[in-house]
Amino acid sequence: MTINQIQDDIIEEFSEVDDWLDRYAMIIDLGNALPPIDTKYKTPEHLIEGCQSRVWLAAEERDGKVHYTADSDAIIVKGIISLLIKVLSDHTPNEIIDADLYFIDRIGLAENLSPTRSNGLVAMVKQMRLYAIAFKARENLNN
Repeated sequence: MTINQIQDDIIEEFSEVDDWLDRYAMIIDLGNALPPIDTKYKTPEHLIEGCQSRVWLAAEERDGKVHYTADSDAIIVKGIISLLIKVLSDHTPNEIIDADLYFIDRIGLAENLSPTRSNGLVAMVKQMRLYAIAFKARENLNN
């Protein structure tokens, strides 16, 4: 599936729920379903700067596609990073770099987060894109 197809699925899923408390519950459920990150990545080097909560993010490239793993000590934030992983993981660096993450606004996430969580969301997206940029640069060096 393309990044846009995944985003459209998320938008459709969230459109079935009007109440933001129920949407938060959906986000928390996504976070609870996130596979645990390997403890070797729970280090200061993998912490995302700009998040009030602690968020660890790691990425590796497999067969030309970026695969992310993450964890957070805050349940809502863990759900948010889970959504981002669902959208961006297992795509090429170029697809990730070029992605317009319109689902964030369409499901009302940006407008229903506190300012500190919104800053954290921006920091998470930025870090995921930085990983993609690094993998693309390494690809270019090897070619």
